[in-house]
Amino acid sequence: MSAPLHVVILAAGRGRRMRSARPKVLHRLGGEPLLAHVLRAAAPLGGRIHVVHGHGGEAVRAAFDGAEVAWVHQREQLGTGHAVAQALPAVPDEARVLVLCGDVPLIGTATLRALLEAAADGVGVLTVELADPTGYGRIVRDAAGRVRAIVEERDADEAVRALREVNTGILTAPASPLRRWLGALSRDNAQGEYYLTDIVGLAVAEGVPVTALPCADPWEVAGVNDRAQLAALERVLQRRRAAALMAAGASLADPARVEIRGEVTVGRDVEIDVGVVLEGRVVLGEGARVGPFCVLRDTEVGPGAVVEAFCHLEGARIGAEARVGPYARLRPGAELAEAVHVGNFVEVKNARLGRASKANHLAYLGDAEIGARVNIGAGTITCNYDGARKHRTVIEDEAFIGSDTQLVAPVRVGRGATVGAGSTITRDVPPGGLTLSRVPQQTVPHWQRPRKDRDPGERG
Repeated sequence: MSAPLHVVILAAGRGRRMRSARPKVLHRLGGEPLLAHVLRAAAPLGGRIHVVHGHGGEAVRAAFDGAEVAWVHQREQLGTGHAVAQALPAVPDEARVLVLCGDVPLIGTATLRALLEAAADGVGVLTVELADPTGYGRIVRDAAGRVRAIVEERDADEAVRALREVNTGILTAPASPLRRWLGALSRDNAQGEYYLTDIVGLAVAEGVPVTALPCADPWEVAGVNDRAQLAALERVLQRRRAAALMAAGASLADPARVEIRGEVTVGRDVEIDVGVVLEGRVVLGEGARVGPFCVLRDTEVGPGAVVEAFCHLEGARIGAEARVGPYARLRPGAELAEAVHVGNFVEVKNARLGRASKANHLAYLGDAEIGARVNIGAGTITCNYDGARKHRTVIEDEAFIGSDTQLVAPVRVGRGATVGAGSTITRDVPPGGLTLSRVPQQTVPHWQRPRKDRDPGERG
């Protein structure tokens, strides 16, 4: 029977070089906190997850409220060895411990599995070879290539600093000896901290096998220490996500100018123009097109639908062959059925438009149920809020709403009814026929527009 896995994620660091009041692991990459990426990589491994927090711990816990993790408070930041030791009281002796870093967001589940398999009988360290290893602990091997120690750069001599294989901070070890080794750590080093990496030398001294698994992709194990590194990782992540969309059948006008900040699913022959931002859960059906400089958040776009330039869509569902924009805004609860047209400067909120209905320009449709083949004229608004409560407007199939109409909810417009332009509708409109609500037009002859008194210094 294999040992139970316990994952310890180190997330207590202040991140001084970020120059931020926000805990480092809450800085966002691809629209999510750094820690979220690490948790996602660890979750498929199936082990119990412990997150060690310190600086800004309340904010970290609040950001992951409801996450299935055990929270561990590191009151003093005395080094990585000290941080892991805080989590071990909740880890049984027979367990295997995997230590991850909350600021190494691109680590992959497959790599972690490979490390666990490679080090099944001892200690495992994930390493990487860097052209410039400055700042990292070096992997020291003997003449036979066996790992003998990890030496932090500040404690290394010139020969060790010349080594290019470095420690990534990701390590695995059996819990019982790990507990013993952590208890034997010393702070007698350049930083005055308990180094987790010192357990490698202790394991070697006891004859416990130490396996160093090289990682082929340096970006996968790159950490975030400042905003420049965060920006560099953002570009890497965006390139990877754009490549995944193209592999799934989407055409991107410029992969470098699309931002993917969530879970995006695309059908075949989807087209995405430049400057598009996709956030949360976005689904683009087969043949859908998204024009330039649009923001789509938690939105579904049906097959063959078109979102024109400069649209902002959130929490919306767009049916097949529908057309949105340019310059349209769909707010949460907006649902457009097949072949609906919503044009420029139209806002839809918590409203459903039935098949082939049109609101082509300059309208607000909130808290409404609009049937099929309805025409909404320019300047139409549903007056849905009385200052205390929201009310609903219902417009039945094939109604025609003239321009500059105000529909004061709650109100219903019957099937096939026509509402004349410039009307204010406060009562239900019966089906068919024409309903008007206008002040009679009149002209006052010889009327003079008011004029200002002339300033004595004003030139004529």
